[in-house]
Amino acid sequence: MSIIIITGGSRGIGASAAKQCAAKGMGIILTYNSHPAGAESVVRQINAVGGKAVALALDVTKVRSFAAFRDDVAKALKSTWGKDHIDGLVNNAGYGNFNAIEAVSEAEFDGLLNVHLKGPFFLTQALLPLMAAGGHIINMTSATTRVATPGAAPYAAFKGGLEVLTRYMAKEFGPRKIRANAISPGAIRTDMTSKAFDQSPEFVTLLAGQTALGKIGEADDVGRVIASLLSEDNGWVNAQTIEVGGGYNI
Repeated sequence: MSIIIITGGSRGIGASAAKQCAAKGMGIILTYNSHPAGAESVVRQINAVGGKAVALALDVTKVRSFAAFRDDVAKALKSTWGKDHIDGLVNNAGYGNFNAIEAVSEAEFDGLLNVHLKGPFFLTQALLPLMAAGGHIINMTSATTRVATPGAAPYAAFKGGLEVLTRYMAKEFGPRKIRANAISPGAIRTDMTSKAFDQSPEFVTLLAGQTALGKIGEADDVGRVIASLLSEDNGWVNAQTIEVGGGYNI
């Protein structure tokens, strides 16, 4: 059984990925920060249908906590699966904070940097000793790295950096047969976006009109791709950014 860590797995794309991966027979360690109830709900749903999952607390902005988190992972691996390694890491935790460049504060900038680039960099580094040869890292990026969206400059810049980092991970971890890929969602309804979408239905109409398939996506549309990419079916896909957006702005 492959064991996968999914950060930000308490809701949205992370929760969907956890359930989709579990349905393919993978063991799941999902992390949460501010939403423990959501994480426990996902764990219960997975366990209720015969899967196996645990939830661990993690703040991806607290780099100094990563060594202790690695110890927590090692304990969970041993107690839940009798294993000492993980087979995959999905750097999914994130949030949106959209503002025009001239109005972005240093605190906003640093917050986005820490979650979307610095956190994944050092968390991956911390977990490498637990990563099995032949493992797989997936970094969640964004279609805003390809399509300039006013108000998304810092967010998109750091997601773009994560795409570059993905290729470097594939290169440097290649001797251990560890793959690294990025998944880039387009317009997706998640817990992070649903409030804005509900408040601005005209924005949803605009996004749907910019998408070849004529609608915005759902979290499961991305979760299924994550699970598929982690499977052996895609074992020769490496160092790629795969956009999952229904043909967004083409």
